Amino acid sequence: MLRGVLLDLAGVVYDGDTLIPGSAEAIGRLREAGLSVRFISNTTRSPRKALVAQLAGFGIEVSDDEVLTPAGAAIAWLLENGRSPHLVVHPKLGPEFDGIEFAGPPAVVVGDAGETFDYAMLNRAFRQLMDGADFIALANNRLFKDRDGLPSMDAGAFVAALEFASGAKATVIGKPAPAFFEAGLREMGCAAGEVAMVGDDAESDVAGALQAGLGAALLVRTGKYRAGDERRFDPPPTAVTADLAAAVEWLLSKRM
Repeated sequence: MLRGVLLDLAGVVYDGDTLIPGSAEAIGRLREAGLSVRFISNTTRSPRKALVAQLAGFGIEVSDDEVLTPAGAAIAWLLENGRSPHLVVHPKLGPEFDGIEFAGPPAVVVGDAGETFDYAMLNRAFRQLMDGADFIALANNRLFKDRDGLPSMDAGAFVAALEFASGAKATVIGKPAPAFFEAGLREMGCAAGEVAMVGDDAESDVAGALQAGLGAALLVRTGKYRAGDERRFDPPPTAVTADLAAAVEWLLSKRM
């Protein structure tokens, strides 16, 4: 039986600075139905507090612990494994790592650094990897829908470049890593089969969730969705819907 839902943010709840119509009401319906809801985002540009504030600006009130990000997962990994971060991330994300007592050898942490990516930044990270540093990818997505409405390269290409040059293999922290979905399950106190995922990325959100054992994964035709995405990756989505509102309607009608 369905007890919880994991929701992607960008492309599912909102596009850039615009709330996708019906999304706020759909989240309200999930809560009214007594379902546990967590927001599981692969964004590597914004800290968690900024996401919480953005949702509040849309009239969607959530607590910090209801939002899971790769940065939070990376911090936990660094502390657990006794490593200090060498950051290759967007300037807005850097403060998420401030004020934390890291210790130990370096680990290269790569996210989407946007326009701040340059050869010197990547080469410094490459040299750290050649010296034996661990390699953490906050996410490994191919693309995202940018604020201008067009697709932009995501961090995956830069992760691949560093892997190719250094011979090191990155540990992916965000979706589709099973551990990231499992963190959401622990937050909700639910078994994998009792939870559904809703996302706009057929690879990281949908296939990743199903490979992690979730009971269902719905693909929405908003955000980065492109025609035919539902046939490009395996396993395929449990269902494909127009948007989050339609996905919630499907989930509540099935109640698995």
